[in-house]
Amino acid sequence: MSGSLALIGSGEYLPAMAQFEGSLIADGVKNGKAARYLQIPTAAGRESSDRLEYWRSLGQRQADALGVECTYLPIYSREDAFNQEYVDQVANSALMYMSGGDPHHLADTLIDTPLWSAMLENWVTGASLAGCSAGAMVLSSQIPNFRLLKKSPTAGLNLLPEIRVIPHFNKFFKWIPESAAKVLLHVPDDSILIGVDELTAIVKRSGDTHWVVVGEAKVHVLKGLPDQQLHDGQQINLSITK
Repeated sequence: MSGSLALIGSGEYLPAMAQFEGSLIADGVKNGKAARYLQIPTAAGRESSDRLEYWRSLGQRQADALGVECTYLPIYSREDAFNQEYVDQVANSALMYMSGGDPHHLADTLIDTPLWSAMLENWVTGASLAGCSAGAMVLSSQIPNFRLLKKSPTAGLNLLPEIRVIPHFNKFFKWIPESAAKVLLHVPDDSILIGVDELTAIVKRSGDTHWVVVGEAKVHVLKGLPDQQLHDGQQINLSITK
């Protein structure tokens, strides 16, 4: 019984996302997990200590507002991802949340580590797993280089191998025509490319076969399925028929 899975364009720990994040915790609790919010700030691991403290405090405030426990895991390097103390804290948390930053650093840090194995085990047994911005991008098999578009993609965590995510779509990619994005991002023909706007998410709840859009903006289907824009409450099956 895999738990809920969420891809978020931006807005982790902000008031506008509190209701949605609370629903992911509730999903995990329904599946027998503890009402605990697990912050995984790895994508920001190369940022300043002040910036990391900002993310920690923001997540703690969100947890306090939701009335749940919050655990901040300082996983900044691959060495940290092998630290058994941190690995042990993953089990039984209702929501595991990978926040934004550098998706390549996030994937390189977690691939083939005990921490990622523990996260997968917790998700498979009912916990919610959410990725915001970089955290959403890494769940694919490949991660494009937005800053160096001619550079080859790097390996992702491969949980959603067919889905490629462009976060912050309505902010950072409004200057790139959708047709150009399909080419520049090296998206294979057998993949689905979606753009997720800021303060918006697309979620597949435990037991569902479809994904649902949640938030104030849109999710854009750009490749792999008929082009379309989805609004809050609309559903889609993000799988390619072979």
